[in-house]
Amino acid sequence: MTPQWITFSPRGDERGVLVAIESDHDIPFTLKRVYTLTGLLPGGVRGGHAHKRLRQVIVCLAGSCVIDLDDGEQTFSVPLDDPASGLVLEPMIWHEMREFSAGCVLMVLASDHYDEADYIRDRAAFMKCAKTASA
Repeated sequence: MTPQWITFSPRGDERGVLVAIESDHDIPFTLKRVYTLTGLLPGGVRGGHAHKRLRQVIVCLAGSCVIDLDDGEQTFSVPLDDPASGLVLEPMIWHEMREFSAGCVLMVLASDHYDEADYIRDRAAFMKCAKTASA
């Protein structure tokens, strides 16, 4: 697993910058859900789970953070700090966001509606599933 990034096309002038994100064009799936994370505490951690089927793109709209990724074999830590880039998060990737700067705002674009049954919230269960999938 190598972290996959999508670069959006910012357009702007002296008045500011506009970054448009279109379903099935800028992101590799049909968009069904958008949510934001705000009020993130500098010492806090979010995420701490994987998804069985859900695909996501995570964009840092303001500030910065670090996201830790684990596919059961490889781990990566990558910074999120550019509103014109999105980190693609495929299924079966354990992820945790941390080191939030003051005012950090994250936006998540998701391929499906919320479904609690799609979550793997136990790290040991995730590792077992990941090993089974790679065998």
